[in-house]
Amino acid sequence: MAKQAKAETIEVAPQEEVVTKVATPVKPTKPEWEIKDRVYYLKGNKNPLTLTIPGKHTRKHALLYFDEKTGKQREIRYATNQDSPLVDEQKGEVTMGHIRFLKGALTVKKEQQNLQKLLSLYHPLKGKLYNEFSAKDEAIDDLDILDLQIDAMNAARSIDVDQAEAILRVEIGSKVNEMSSKELKRDLLLFARSNPQLFISLANDENVQLRNFAIRAQEVGIISLSQDQRTFMWVSTGRKLMNVPFDENPYSAFAAFLKTDEGVEIYKSIDKKL
Repeated sequence: MAKQAKAETIEVAPQEEVVTKVATPVKPTKPEWEIKDRVYYLKGNKNPLTLTIPGKHTRKHALLYFDEKTGKQREIRYATNQDSPLVDEQKGEVTMGHIRFLKGALTVKKEQQNLQKLLSLYHPLKGKLYNEFSAKDEAIDDLDILDLQIDAMNAARSIDVDQAEAILRVEIGSKVNEMSSKELKRDLLLFARSNPQLFISLANDENVQLRNFAIRAQEVGIISLSQDQRTFMWVSTGRKLMNVPFDENPYSAFAAFLKTDEGVEIYKSIDKKL
């Protein structure tokens, strides 16, 4: 009988997995200073016909830039025939120029690198009197405004007519008395879109409806406010209801008063007459 051949077992050492690494492409970095046309504008939406800002260092207008590398103050000035706005880098005779905003804006062409750098990097009035236009920053600001408008308009849609009347009375006064519910809702949405920050502030103000309540009570002749805006009284009896604290809006003060123990009873009495 033939012997069976023994199966020979051969151990194979584990093979290292070969991983092919793909090099990540390196994005080219933008230079710190980009050669381009630049636009500067006055802060606060100011647009005077002309406005000239200091272009050289004087006793009245200090134009100095603190160099953190050297720890020294460096004088700056706008010289039209020099490449640098830094005085210690300028050579020979200089021709001084004027820095003038027209209708709130100043456009500086890319060829005027000395003026651009003075305005963008060194001038002490940057951020105080003027800013450099940035499309990216403008887009961020616009997005923030749009988000705020959407939030305000969504809130306006969920507000009932009574609160809508209270909020709009702050904005347009007694005209709300002549408006229908649809007109109130429409104008509330328009108000939320045009001034979302103020709208949200009023919508979150727990006293706004009480102020509206006080104004309505005065309009129909239930209560009156003295000419000096210091005292609320009952019209029927002339009896004093409350004194308005100094430097406070009378209707805001009355709204706060209506939340006190004494004020709650007065609120109930006025509400019955309304």
